[in-house]
Amino acid sequence: MTSEDLDKRAELTIWPGAETAQTRQGREFATLREALCAAVDALHDPEARPWIVTEEGDILSPHWIRANRDVARHH
Repeated sequence: MTSEDLDKRAELTIWPGAETAQTRQGREFATLREALCAAVDALHDPEARPWIVTEEGDILSPHWIRANRDVARHH
């Protein structure tokens, strides 16, 4: 992932745990960097399942977000 990728738009959707899977929270961000920071913050709730869709159409799973939690803060 490049700095240019981090400056593109992204949408973050946070799905709650399996018991309430019908409800979700979605929000568009001006940059992927902002969406990643919000997704990492959401991971503090063990029931939250953040997913990001990038401007290019890539889908970033909760596992990817956890594994790359420092990407946004280091660029």
